[in-house]
Amino acid sequence: MTSVHWRRVKRHWQLYLVVALPLAFLIIFNYVPMIGAQLAFRDYNPRLGFWHSPWIGVKAFRLFFESPYFWMVIRNSLRINLYSLVIGTPFVIILALALNELRNGLYKKSVQMVTYIPYFISTVVLVGLMEIVLSPNIGLLGHALKSFGMEYPPDWMSSPTAFPSLYVWSGIWQEAGYGAIIYLAALSSVNPELYEAAKIDGASRPQKIRYIDLPSIMPTIVILFILSVGGLMNIGFEKVFLLQNSMNLGASEVISTYVYKVGLLEANFSFSVAVGLFNSLIGLVLILFVNLVSRKVSQISLF
Repeated sequence: MTSVHWRRVKRHWQLYLVVALPLAFLIIFNYVPMIGAQLAFRDYNPRLGFWHSPWIGVKAFRLFFESPYFWMVIRNSLRINLYSLVIGTPFVIILALALNELRNGLYKKSVQMVTYIPYFISTVVLVGLMEIVLSPNIGLLGHALKSFGMEYPPDWMSSPTAFPSLYVWSGIWQEAGYGAIIYLAALSSVNPELYEAAKIDGASRPQKIRYIDLPSIMPTIVILFILSVGGLMNIGFEKVFLLQNSMNLGASEVISTYVYKVGLLEANFSFSVAVGLFNSLIGLVLILFVNLVSRKVSQISLF
């Protein structure tokens, strides 16, 4: 660094100090942990330590690829995430557009509050509520069906076919209100003159949504879609693990729960890191690919 650069740093040291703190946080918590990725290629032994554990190459990756559960956990993870992406994204957009059309301020705030509150419910409480409602023996729905003469109500909590829907729709109920805030923020930046011009031209509400609102939030939709595709192989551990039981295991065993059982409970740390690294690489490839396609098709991209 030349003397000119040092003089600039000295002159604006306050600005560099402001940048230094978040930069240090980024390096310590985002870049330094990347050193741990080498555990995927080591037979990690806590007694030998991080640097002295023997190298094993790609053995941990091979164990994952050759596992009889490999295709099952990949299929389940993709199915649940695609289901959530295909159903959840349009639902959130429609909710935001509907809220944006409300003109009664009190009613609009009330609806926003009702849809936003579930986001603050913890995962444990959410699964407990699902048990209270859907359990065939103690659940409200089970008691209601028994009162109508059904002796053996269906056990949705243990059904493999019902598991993806339970996971996705409970997630939509919990997170749709929070997700709509991003689109509402984008809609708030729309020029009011566009609505006035559309009103003069006699445009109906559906036409305003189609020709003004949707094009205005399309960049936001594309960016969030790209980020969602990047996490297509990742699925939250807590709710899946809490909803999981021996009856629905064929549909609920995903990568995160499989890694927990095989990698952590059996103390196979190298296996856990290898699967995590595999997920990260797949996510990176998906983000780069979708970002490239989006830039070619719509001129909208992350970078």
